[in-house]
Amino acid sequence: MNIQNAQTAVDDWIKEHGVRYFNELTNMAQLTEEVGEVARIIARRYGEQSEKESDKSKDLGEELADVLFVVLCLANQTGIDLQQSFDKKLDVKTKRDHDRHHNNKKLK
Repeated sequence: MNIQNAQTAVDDWIKEHGVRYFNELTNMAQLTEEVGEVARIIARRYGEQSEKESDKSKDLGEELADVLFVVLCLANQTGIDLQQSFDKKLDVKTKRDHDRHHNNKKLK
């Protein structure tokens, strides 16, 4: 599924199950909450913090999907074609960063 299709799928889901989009500020707060859940898993599973027993069953993929869902909601409700924006960003990063990363001694 490409990003455009994902945006459409989220929009269809909102119309069928969600009644309407939460406002942008609410969705921004939700995005912050979801990113926090991802950070908690990463910090405990891959970082130096110990993982609590209650955190061991948390699914990182599910939490990342929650982040993506809210990002797609925000794109939809603000009229952003995220596929177009992503493609443009990837092109910019490719042109700007190709040599920079290959010449970074810290990455070798």
